[in-house]
Amino acid sequence: MGKHANIAIFVPHLGCPRQCSFCEQRTITGRQDAPGPEDVLSAAKTAAGSLEDCSETEVAFFGGSFTAIDRGYMLSLLEAAKWAVERYGFKGVRCSTRPDAVDPEVLDILKAHRVTAVELGAQSMDDGVLLANRRGHTAEDTRRAAGLIRRAGLELGLQMMTGLYKSTPEKDLETAREFLKLLPATVRVYPTIVLPGTELCRLYEAGEYRPEELPEAVELCAELLEMFEGAGVRVIRMGLHPGRELEERMAAGPYHQAFRQLVESERLLRRIVEELGKPGRYEVRVNPRDISTALGQGRANVKRLEAEGYTATFIQDASVDRGNLKVSPAFSKAVGVEGAKPHPRRRL
Repeated sequence: MGKHANIAIFVPHLGCPRQCSFCEQRTITGRQDAPGPEDVLSAAKTAAGSLEDCSETEVAFFGGSFTAIDRGYMLSLLEAAKWAVERYGFKGVRCSTRPDAVDPEVLDILKAHRVTAVELGAQSMDDGVLLANRRGHTAEDTRRAAGLIRRAGLELGLQMMTGLYKSTPEKDLETAREFLKLLPATVRVYPTIVLPGTELCRLYEAGEYRPEELPEAVELCAELLEMFEGAGVRVIRMGLHPGRELEERMAAGPYHQAFRQLVESERLLRRIVEELGKPGRYEVRVNPRDISTALGQGRANVKRLEAEGYTATFIQDASVDRGNLKVSPAFSKAVGVEGAKPHPRRRL
């Protein structure tokens, strides 16, 4: 089986009936021009030429409300995508859209053009939060659309945002709980970033909106990640894609180029703490591929443990599954990280 990849085609703003409080898609995607069928074919050809195995690759229409755009234009993009799937042996097509732009007719069209997954930009399952952020749909619209997608035999994806205007961490956690009731296959989680020219930026500058601080967003998203993956739901994105324009233009918010790693590191730290006894020396064994995540960026996890009276020796152990760990009291005075192969220990 090949490695999963997306051939991302961004359709910025097209199909959106309104401007949400937080949205400025040119900055988020780095694109403003509407793609045409030739762009789809060109991107597919380039991807096919660089991949050894295309069987897990999907043509993915993101950035707007795909099923709400002009029907003729949508069909032209789908025809190109379908041709590419059949020509190069891609897995299929996926698209993202609004919950209130899904009905049986459009799902039939999608299925006829090799679409296998539909993602809903739900953002929140709290109607008050949706209204305050000018979403123009309700939580019930998301429930209805999710049911239609699953009954059509398509993979359901859900997208949520944390830290929206008028939301709270508890409301965000409740959104996650409501998502799980809809049985999605995948989820994307995006902490809210304040972008210039948006209603959210006006609220921020007026002191009416306080964005999440980075540590707050990381802690919340670590809990969300545990909830979703614990229920067997794949979290395929955590945080916005890094990009120079986004970094240069954002006004505020918990943005970090390696946001997912920060979240994974926070989650591992919580698991370590759950296994610890009284303060002292411990050995923490993790899979070699998890060692940097376990240590934390700049050894942040090591320092946080030390601040609580714990001295941890992180040891790479290939017998430990990815994402898991083994904690035991350490009887050696050595403190450090032991590599996968024997070599002198180095201090943290």
